[in-house]
Amino acid sequence: MDVFVRQGDSLYYFSQLFDIPLQLILDSNQNISPQNLFIGQQIQIPGYVGLAYQIRRGESLWAIAQSRKISVEGILLANPNITPTSLQVGQTIKIPLRITWRVVTGKRNYDYNSLVIDIRRLQTVYPFLKISSIGNSVMGKELQEIVVGNGNKRVHFDGSFHANEWITTPIIMTFLDDYLLSLTNRNTIRGIQTTPLYEQTFLSIVPMVNPDGVDLVINGPPSDEPYRSNVIEWNKGSTNFSGWKANINGVDLNDQFPALWELERDRNPKSPGPRDYGGEAPLTQPEAIAMADLTRRRDFARVLPFHTQGQVIYWGFENLQPPENEVLAIQFGEASGYIPIETTNSYAGYKDWFIQDWRRPGFTIELGIGTNPLPLTQFDEIYEDALGIFLAALYL
Repeated sequence: MDVFVRQGDSLYYFSQLFDIPLQLILDSNQNISPQNLFIGQQIQIPGYVGLAYQIRRGESLWAIAQSRKISVEGILLANPNITPTSLQVGQTIKIPLRITWRVVTGKRNYDYNSLVIDIRRLQTVYPFLKISSIGNSVMGKELQEIVVGNGNKRVHFDGSFHANEWITTPIIMTFLDDYLLSLTNRNTIRGIQTTPLYEQTFLSIVPMVNPDGVDLVINGPPSDEPYRSNVIEWNKGSTNFSGWKANINGVDLNDQFPALWELERDRNPKSPGPRDYGGEAPLTQPEAIAMADLTRRRDFARVLPFHTQGQVIYWGFENLQPPENEVLAIQFGEASGYIPIETTNSYAGYKDWFIQDWRRPGFTIELGIGTNPLPLTQFDEIYEDALGIFLAALYL
């Protein structure tokens, strides 16, 4: 929500008036100088939207403010061209409305378009989010990174490396929404104050690594050629893509990383298909390249790619992991009820490569249990289990 500076206003005053942490207002307005505000300057207040309201006969700003549980000052700040005595019947003004509910609707078939819409909504309400493109999928869809916080501990979450594991994306987005709600409303999550997490942590999220594949599983084959003909051929003529893990090129993105890639290739398919084909060389697919470039650039302290299924936490790779990996995996297990397992005897995964090249904590989290794609009837249970891991990853 936008407000407009008056004589004597400050960002601290806005934080007190709207009951929003000052740091969130500062981070929502990074292009301004807090010490040099000028009259009429536009300031974004996170956690609020401006609700259009039409004045009715006999109404006053005080009565409107009372009914909406907002201050008259807040209304005046959002409407620089009105005064308490200048209201007219039928006039439309903006009423500050605090967001106390989820913006993300995760419990649905969550394709790329759903993600794009939800990111846009979140950015509108929470302008301290930093949204950027880290690259594009084979079919040109932007791979978006969401960053929350400016702390020294750099943590990364991602989802939907595998197409039919798309439920990981709305699970991650629901956590992000709850985290933002907690920050702007000064609430706890499971008794944990989230403001210190925001101050201490730089959280990077790539919610959908494989958007082309997700759309294929949820919406069926694309109309674009040669993609349509290729995927139907590789899927043995079937238009049921529920078993599809790969990207639109038929390459398994979690077999694309240079961590004993040759061993994974030796035992897996040698041509494109629904799953397990690692390509002709590591890091040949644009989605995998984008993730590798992001990881090098961000220098993460720990990474948590989310997959399905199994209710397990894989935490090792060729004994290259640091000692704290096992400790953290046990704590994640205690927070979720999931079982920590050192290794899967698999190679070339994103987590494997991170451990190999950085010698830092990396974990593959297998959410839920059953046959992929997991049904939405599991969504609430999966989210409650995953919530403990999300929080522990930021807190510990």
